[in-house]
Amino acid sequence: MNTVLIAGCGDIGERVACLCKGKKMTVTGLVRSAESVARLQQIGIVPVQVNFARNDFLGKLPTVEATVFYLAPPPGEGDSDLLIRQFLDSILADALPKKLVLLSTTAVYGDCQGEWITEQRPVNPQTTRGRRRLDAEQAARDWSIKNSVPTVILRVGGIYGLGRLPLSRIKKRLPILCEAESPYTNRIHQDDLASICLAAAERGKAGEVYNISDGQPGTMSRYFKDVARAHGLPMPPEVSLKEAKQVMSAGMLSYLKESRRLDNRKMLEALGAVLRFPGIKNGYPDYS
Repeated sequence: MNTVLIAGCGDIGERVACLCKGKKMTVTGLVRSAESVARLQQIGIVPVQVNFARNDFLGKLPTVEATVFYLAPPPGEGDSDLLIRQFLDSILADALPKKLVLLSTTAVYGDCQGEWITEQRPVNPQTTRGRRRLDAEQAARDWSIKNSVPTVILRVGGIYGLGRLPLSRIKKRLPILCEAESPYTNRIHQDDLASICLAAAERGKAGEVYNISDGQPGTMSRYFKDVARAHGLPMPPEVSLKEAKQVMSAGMLSYLKESRRLDNRKMLEALGAVLRFPGIKNGYPDYS
């Protein structure tokens, strides 16, 4: 990798960009706001301001022989992701990249009732969020085949780290589901995810999917309790699932409907990923 394009250069994108800069690569980041442009300039990343929704990419994508990381979020509603399709359609035939790395989500697996799952698990998204991500995966695959550009898909568990802990929710004393009814969730530290993105670009095989997590799933309720304990905050109040349906938001309830435990052996063995934070508790001390 000598040239890198990051589409959606937010938190994870900036971390990827800084790692690439450390390896003397030329990095361009696509962002939406003037504030993001200024932020990238401050850290030495070439910014390009685009409006993903308006599809104004044409002529702005330095993709020739570049490694492209597509980290942009999908649309906020619907079952499809028109944004990634517009982005890929804007890459000219004479400016094809060397490789595409797409960040997806484990929501494409749907509810697995707490079972351990590998990349061989059939997809079965049961939320619009999961269906949008699956549509993005298919768009990337179709484009990859059509243009003979290697594409790697990373199905990522919950991201945590600086600015990504539920401290505000805990401080507001909002309820969590009681431990006995809480689903399993999977986590990955933001810095580990950034380094795994580079590993996927360097060692990920064309057409392959990789589960991305620290390999130590736990219940969502335990996660909230561990964060509260690490920051000296009172334990959140617990409610039953029946009570949760009355007091929790639709968004939070959607996460409570799915339970799965990710097997990350393929990530570790095939990508050679080395985790700085191999367990979620190891990622708390930085964020007091």
